[in-house]
Amino acid sequence: MLAKLKPIRLDLLLAVVLTSLTVATTVSQTGGGSGWAAYVVGALTVAPIALRQLAPVATMAVMLGALALYGVVEFGGLPSGGVGALVGMFTVATLRSRLVAAVVFLAAVAVVVVAFLGLPGVVVWSEVAQSVLVVSGAWMLGEGTKRWARRVERLAQEAARAVADERVRIARELHDIVAHHMSVISLQAGVAQYVLDTDLATARRAITTVGDTSREALTEMRRLLDVLRVDHEDDYRPQPGLAALDELVARARGAGLPVDVAVTGAARELRPGPDLCAYRVVQESLTNVLKHAGQAAARIEVDYGEQTLVVKVTDNGRAARVVPSPDHQAHGIRGMRERAELYGGVLTAGQTAGGGFGVVLRLPMSEVAAR
Repeated sequence: MLAKLKPIRLDLLLAVVLTSLTVATTVSQTGGGSGWAAYVVGALTVAPIALRQLAPVATMAVMLGALALYGVVEFGGLPSGGVGALVGMFTVATLRSRLVAAVVFLAAVAVVVVAFLGLPGVVVWSEVAQSVLVVSGAWMLGEGTKRWARRVERLAQEAARAVADERVRIARELHDIVAHHMSVISLQAGVAQYVLDTDLATARRAITTVGDTSREALTEMRRLLDVLRVDHEDDYRPQPGLAALDELVARARGAGLPVDVAVTGAARELRPGPDLCAYRVVQESLTNVLKHAGQAAARIEVDYGEQTLVVKVTDNGRAARVVPSPDHQAHGIRGMRERAELYGGVLTAGQTAGGGFGVVLRLPMSEVAAR
């Protein structure tokens, strides 16, 4: 409401100024002998501009009616050069449909012709044509303004959607980083506490793993947050991918999870987005094994096929898993599935025949391989 109030005040000020100038011009042209009717009709050709944004068609109708009446009773010409009709035509073209604007334009052309026919002497049709062109120019200007406003609104909506998508992506990245590393840290801290008095060497290794994992988590979080800092371009570093799979596996093994890795097919360079997708799927899957599978071993299979990249993570953990909460599902398997769909892939997850759990990611090589 407040946003509309200021433009209306400006329209009111414009209407007051134009009305004053129109009345003053009428007085000077007629020497004050036209009577009050001429002043009232002349004022009505511009005064309704004050309400142009609230009722543009009605405003234009009143001003055109006043202009027609001014010409019929032969007060003489177009008051203030018909500026009221031009502003009204522009407003209608901006705020109303093209059909409504076309009807109003035809009415304005008819009024212009009537006004010139009311002038004494011979009608100069070139002046009539010029006035019609001026009115059509106001129409085109209003139409262009409307298109520009719609384009700005569309771009603003696209920008808002992009911001929302980026927030979701960052939230998902943070979830993957924190969930994985904190799971490792929690398990190793528990091991260290349990064996601190009986097996000092094992406790020391667990504490070392906690330190290494926490530093790795901080590095990945800093790398992610650096993307938001436009003033430190030198700090940008590539996101992890399948090339960093060995480090991820080593970290999982350090947390006490036996992991076997098998890579088949000709390894090739992948585009950053799908490469990160595959890495995060493996990371999330290993995190879930650590958190839910109990005493288990995991196996990672990566197949670089001709048409499809297949990443499979399975474990032989207990069948009776803890059922994840809806919130975990939203940020876990669902998040991995959304990542896969983003690059035209498919992700399936569920119990395996041996009682463990498996996650299979399939990405089309046409979308994955770097060009």
